[in-house]
Amino acid sequence: MVKKITRFVPLTSLKHGAPDPAAAFAEIRKIYFNTTKRTIQNDLAHAIELLKSLPTEEAREKATVYMEGLAHMRRDWARKDTS
Repeated sequence: MVKKITRFVPLTSLKHGAPDPAAAFAEIRKIYFNTTKRTIQNDLAHAIELLKSLPTEEAREKATVYMEGLAHMRRDWARKDTS
């Protein structure tokens, strides 16, 4: 029997106000390193919400490398599904 593992990151934590910018950046980084083909859509949505919570342009620019990486992974995995 194969155990089905679903990794879903709930967005409820964002409803309690903006997270600390350092914590939000750390969470985006964590999402980047832990995402999988099955979780990329939810992970990217969660990372976008965290990115929007960052208060300064400088903080958002720092997270850009991880956001671009997530978008690239999503494109690559989507391309492989249609091939």
